[in-house]
Amino acid sequence: MTKLPDLVPHLNEFLISLQAKNYSSKTVFNYERDLSVFRDFLVVHSYTLDTISNQTIGDFSRYLVSNDRKTAGGKATTEKLSVGSVNRALSSLRSYFKYLVDMDYKVPVSPSAIKLLKMPRTHGRVAELDSLVALIESPLKYEKDKRIALRNRVMLEVLFATGMRISELLSLNRDQINSTGKIFIRGKGRKERFVYLTDRAKALVNDYLLTRDDDNPALFIPYSGRNSGKAKVRISPNYLQMKIKRYKELLGIIVPTSAHSFRHGFATYLAEKGANPAAIQILLGHESLQTTTRYVHASDKYAESTHKEFHPLSQVKK
Repeated sequence: MTKLPDLVPHLNEFLISLQAKNYSSKTVFNYERDLSVFRDFLVVHSYTLDTISNQTIGDFSRYLVSNDRKTAGGKATTEKLSVGSVNRALSSLRSYFKYLVDMDYKVPVSPSAIKLLKMPRTHGRVAELDSLVALIESPLKYEKDKRIALRNRVMLEVLFATGMRISELLSLNRDQINSTGKIFIRGKGRKERFVYLTDRAKALVNDYLLTRDDDNPALFIPYSGRNSGKAKVRISPNYLQMKIKRYKELLGIIVPTSAHSFRHGFATYLAEKGANPAAIQILLGHESLQTTTRYVHASDKYAESTHKEFHPLSQVKK
């Protein structure tokens, strides 16, 4: 971990405390990066931690959304941060201040003074179920190599069947697959959960495994390229994203669709069938139900039918 100047005191202690809480190395790195941005802000505006106030926190928020931010070395950056990125930086600062409070260190302002920006409300867009199914089945139509066609077909089927993240899918090993279709995985933030294959997905996975005669423990492996045939090589996220983009274009699907869209669609269509949001939360591996609600966007068609079926005056005659 990089040691920053005392403008951000006890930083290394804070980062070590995150590691002790079993945060992933990527998450710890993001905290360190966000706090380095705060350090740049202090340097650029000639602040020290002792001299900041609640007003300074507001200035930091505006600094994050500005187009003329500068690093501590005076280098300009024109990268415009999204509201989500700004909120992540503010949340990292708030967690750091909470740590200072917990450890009885001097804290310039109360952590509660750090307010997140209001997230813009967007209308969720998920491809219609028929389009998602066509996309899942498209490798058999567009891939000339039968092994690649089946493997890609299975990857897309498992994504939609389980609601996994792409990183979780591509980290699967063959020994995690059994006849029950119940898969134990370690997901984001090293959180553990079970996901479940549908009968259709189980059959496809079994068909795919019958084609494998190698010793690679990975469930999904490349068949071509410079890394193919190596003992522990896996399919890369970039490859799968690229293939989804190609299949989507060939099928003429206009709704933005990526590997993450299968996870979004998994939650949306479970909700449309009446699934309990708390159950969907568990299946997705979300710590907060509020996070799950961002994924569960019922389609306009379903919302319309719900209105007609359940509105108290919908069946009243004139």
